[in-house]
This record gives sequence, structure tokens and C-alpha cells, in this order.
Amino acid sequence: MLSELLRTTRAHSLALAAPLSDEDAQLQSMPDASPAKWHLAHTTWFFETLVLTPFLSGYRVFDERWARLFNSYYESLGPRHARPQRGLLSRPSLAEVKAYRAHVDAALADLLPVAPPEAEALIELGCHHEQQHQELLLTDILHAFSCNPLLPAYRDATAAPVLPPPQAWLAHGGGIIEVGHAGAGFAFDNEGPRHAVLLAPFEISNRLVTCGEYADFIDAGGYREPLLWLSDGWALVQAQGWQRPLYWLDDGRVFGLHGAQPLDPQAPVTQLSFYEACAYAEWAGARLPTEFEWEAACALQGFAQVDDQGWQWTRSSYAPYPGFKPAAGAVGEYNGKFMVGQQVLRGGSLATPSGHARPSYRNFFPPAARWQFSGLRLAR
Repeated sequence: MLSELLRTTRAHSLALAAPLSDEDAQLQSMPDASPAKWHLAHTTWFFETLVLTPFLSGYRVFDERWARLFNSYYESLGPRHARPQRGLLSRPSLAEVKAYRAHVDAALADLLPVAPPEAEALIELGCHHEQQHQELLLTDILHAFSCNPLLPAYRDATAAPVLPPPQAWLAHGGGIIEVGHAGAGFAFDNEGPRHAVLLAPFEISNRLVTCGEYADFIDAGGYREPLLWLSDGWALVQAQGWQRPLYWLDDGRVFGLHGAQPLDPQAPVTQLSFYEACAYAEWAGARLPTEFEWEAACALQGFAQVDDQGWQWTRSSYAPYPGFKPAAGAVGEYNGKFMVGQQVLRGGSLATPSGHARPSYRNFFPPAARWQFSGLRLAR
């Protein structure tokens, strides 16, 4: 039910921000990240601008000056505060942002009983958009905390140990298959149209590569062997001094949402760039799957850890499906204009809200991105 989806989504964002102090919520540790306070406000701006203003008669904008602060990349909706400078927005305060959320939530409750179908569709999109920002809130605050010498934990509880199944290769016979979203239920526009693709026979690992396996790659000199790397990746290794995944520490611990913990050799390795994933696959005598191989493999018995540990880099560039057309209006800027210079990731991660991902879900990031919970699964 739409009202329940809206209620739980909006409440979950506040719950994720609850462990953060006002100072924590203000942090922006790099241009690609955003403060938690900004995530809370931007998702609220989305509902106010795209749902309430056009569809709720007599709606009063909370503060018309804030549109410039919390618009992300919607050129058609006016000027925006520069992304790398979001951490400078000490005003409005976190308390004022929470008041903004309460104002918008009350108005959405008034709209829901009389919302036309086009407004309901935008409310559903807004919920899934907010779920994306819930994951970003966690990955961004983790990066910020990693810059603190105290290595503070976002969550105090110790993470449950991950016990992957024994590694095995699953065979797929290839052929012409259908990919993309099908049937009822929500999907983003970039998941369609559903269409046919031709796959050669292939094998794919039943699970993600583990930290222990990746440690073997490091010990074997993987970061020192240029023949394993794509050219741009090797340039980054040299320029930025990469020697291990982003949050692996010199003392053998790994920094995560639970703070610095001993490396778990059985846990899926994450915080990898596309370049690191490709280099490991080359060293292992394998490759990354294409996004279509990955989607086809979801139907194979034994295909494990699909959406609850780490996003999985694929060898597919983020491009439109045949027949893709952006939606009319501002929401047409949501996905289509980013279809260049990015790689597709499939699956989901430990930071992905429950129920958000699905086999047709297409996440995407630039190949150098490392601060997400991104790992890999091998194919051959």
C-alpha cells in the first residue's frame, strides 16, 4: 500500500540519521559525498517540488529559498548550490531540516486520499529515490568517519559473521534470453524496456569474492603488476598509491559501519573500484560478468548473495536499453542523462534498504568509485 511505503520510507531515513550528532550530519568528506543533513533535506525537496507543489491545492512551500540548496542535478528546476560545497551549509540546522520533513509529511498525508494516478506514481518514485539516498547516507557517513583518526563506529553492535558457501562454478547454456523489468511492481526507467539479448555459454561463480581471496591477490603483488590492470586503473594505482581496498587498515583490520574490526576472510570484499575488480578477475584467470549474464544467472540454482552483501561490478557500460526514452518533464533527468562514462553494478549491499533491489536493478558508478559497498563476482 502506497501510504505504508511512504510512512516506512520516511521513518527509516530518520532512524538512519538518529545515531548522528548535529556535527556528524554536517560532514562532507569529499565532493562525491553529501552530508546526512543534505540527504534528509533533498529527499524532502523531491516530494515538495515534484508532488506537492503541482498536485496539492493551496500547498505552502516551507521555505522558497531552500530550493536552491537542496536541488541535486535537475537543470529544469532551477539553479543549485554546488555539490562540492554542500558541507558548507551550516544553515538551515538539522532541527530545521527535520521540521521541513514534518511539514512535507503532513502535506503528503493530506494529498494521498485524493491523489490522482500521476501523483501516486511520483510518490512511489519518491519513495524509491529516498531509499537510494538512505544507502548513500550510510556510505557517505562511513567515508567521513574513516577520515577521523578515532575511527568512530556508526553502529556499536558487532556485525554478524558472514559464512559464504563453498566456491563453485554455475553453468549457463547461453542463447537468446529476455532481460529487463517485467511484470507488476515498481522499476526505474533504466530497467526497461524489456528486450532480448544473445548470450554465449558461460560460467559464473555462485558467490562473491571474499576478503581472504582478495588478500591473496594483494600478497601475490597484484597492486604491483601493471599487466593485470586496465590503463586508467594502473594510472590511479600509481597516482594515488592504492595498495588495498579503501578501508583496509595497516594493522590488519577493516573499517566499516561497526568501526574497525579484524578482517573477516570469509566476508565478501567491498570498497573496490571497477579497476580493482577487473585486475583481480584477470589475476584469477576469469573476468567480470556482463550485466545480462548476471541477470540471467539469477535463475540458476545456487546463485547466492544476490542483494545483501555487496554490489557487484559488471563489465557492462551504463547505456540505454533499446527503445529507452526518458520520462517527460523533470523526472526525465533522473537516469538517462548519466548514461555515459559509468559502469553497471548489480545486486545490492548491506546498506541497501530491504526490498529495494531486484534482479533487473541497474546501479551505476564511475569506474574509479571506491566508497560504495562494491565488490565482484567472477565469470568465465
